[in-house]
Amino acid sequence: MSDDAAIFVGASTADQYLLLKYANRHGLIAGATGTGKTVTLQTIAEGFSAYGVPVFMADVKGDLSGVSQAGGNNPRALERAKQLGIDGYAGRAFPTIFWDLFGEKGHPIRTTVSEVGPVLMARLLQLNETQEGVLNIVFRIADQQGLLLLDFKDLQALLQWVAENAGSLTTEFGNVSKQSVGTIQRQLLTLSQQGGEGFFGEPALVLTDMIRSDPSGYGAINILAADRLMQSPRLYATFLLWLLSELFESLPEVGDLDKPKFVFFFDEAHLLFDDAPKALLSRIEQVVRLIRSKGVGVYFITQNPLDLPDTVLGQLGNRVQHALRAFTPRDQKAVKVAAETFRPNKGFNAAQAITELGVGEALLSFLDTKGVPFPVERCFIAPPQGRIGPATAEERAAVMSASPLAGRYDKLVDRQSAYEILTGRVTASADPDPAPAPRRRGQYGSVPPTVPATTGPWGPRTAPPPAEVEQPIPPAPRPEPRLKKAQPQPQAPTPEPKKVPAGRQRDSVGITVAKAASRSMATIAAREAAKAVFGRGKAASIGASVGGAVLRGVLGSILRG
Repeated sequence: MSDDAAIFVGASTADQYLLLKYANRHGLIAGATGTGKTVTLQTIAEGFSAYGVPVFMADVKGDLSGVSQAGGNNPRALERAKQLGIDGYAGRAFPTIFWDLFGEKGHPIRTTVSEVGPVLMARLLQLNETQEGVLNIVFRIADQQGLLLLDFKDLQALLQWVAENAGSLTTEFGNVSKQSVGTIQRQLLTLSQQGGEGFFGEPALVLTDMIRSDPSGYGAINILAADRLMQSPRLYATFLLWLLSELFESLPEVGDLDKPKFVFFFDEAHLLFDDAPKALLSRIEQVVRLIRSKGVGVYFITQNPLDLPDTVLGQLGNRVQHALRAFTPRDQKAVKVAAETFRPNKGFNAAQAITELGVGEALLSFLDTKGVPFPVERCFIAPPQGRIGPATAEERAAVMSASPLAGRYDKLVDRQSAYEILTGRVTASADPDPAPAPRRRGQYGSVPPTVPATTGPWGPRTAPPPAEVEQPIPPAPRPEPRLKKAQPQPQAPTPEPKKVPAGRQRDSVGITVAKAASRSMATIAAREAAKAVFGRGKAASIGASVGGAVLRGVLGSILRG
């Protein structure tokens, strides 16, 4: 490919081209509603596709789906092509892959909770710093124990476990409030009611399925159906930011190429930055600054340049500015900012021109062969070759059936993850003698079918005692060895009472009575004898002693006999 390979975007006094060599220096398409941003976006996307560069863009209004069908019959397009002197202008269809988070107008797009991560998940759930801290603890526990967080029920199950063991976890991870856990659970329920639950699960999206070309060498145009998604703007922004982060983390460093490997169009870009915390804004700025070296170009589409932070706006080298209406002080400020960010053109008032642009007109400034912005020019935008307007339901269905990804993401897969593992432990504690479990596969391998077992966070194990459910998760991430079933501890046998024959029992009773009677008689006799010899004082004690001695001698003789 030559160094001057470029996309023709528009013309007036001079033709304006977007050089592919600098297409990864990012760009901006701005303008008020109804000024032609969608047509400009389609023209640029078709240009990338024609050079074999795959693109991704969100179809907010449903108009971009027409790129999958041949155009050229639109009278305005034909007139514009004639006005710009485009020879041989004809319509053609471009290779298109439709995507839809809800799986209705395209292939389903899913990812896992673990891949989204706590930062984006906290933004999606609108959590404060305290609640985000609890969510970080949940993700940390999942990482330590090898628990897979794939879908909503996995996250809900682990949150429930954390709430039940909040007291023991506080000493290791810091304060874990049940109230914060409850708030996260409520936000998950709200997001589920908005359709966000379908975004999490498997099979997860493989990015290489987007970065592909058709047999003729045209890059695939990936279109996300976002008309329904716009009812959940946070889900929309979080998904696109996740996709951008995945591109940044998965693609290798390639430096400056002759053409980008992938181009990402972010429509309604203001949703990305509205109410975003400082940490998230820093992350976005970092990704935009560094993803250029991955061969990825990012183009923001928004109404007002002020919707983007200055740190991001300053990194956008390729600019397309449609009309802005300066009706309010903020609009007037936006016009001034937009005009000042362009490279000045002598004898040309950019601020005045922005307010006077018609539909299909724009101010253009792209990077030249040295990477320096061209002086701003007022131009007419070139017409796209695909259809201007939406594709019909039948045409969309035909494109999807012929897609190379047909059937790959349609069937939802629910494999063993945190939900199954944690609920397995609860069931095991309630039933101490479970039936043999069937053979099943998970992240820890297989459970032998001959061993009665349930599944716990550390791999297959026998049913624990009920108290084990309330214990905190130990730090070891590896599965523990199988525990043997607890056996009762041996205790010393209690000696049985010695059995005595019935005759002997009657003899014993008689002997006891005889002992008592003899003891009394002997004591009386000895006391009377002592009176006569020693007097009354010592008679009692001496009588008792003598009586006891006489009794022992008599009874001893009887018993021996």
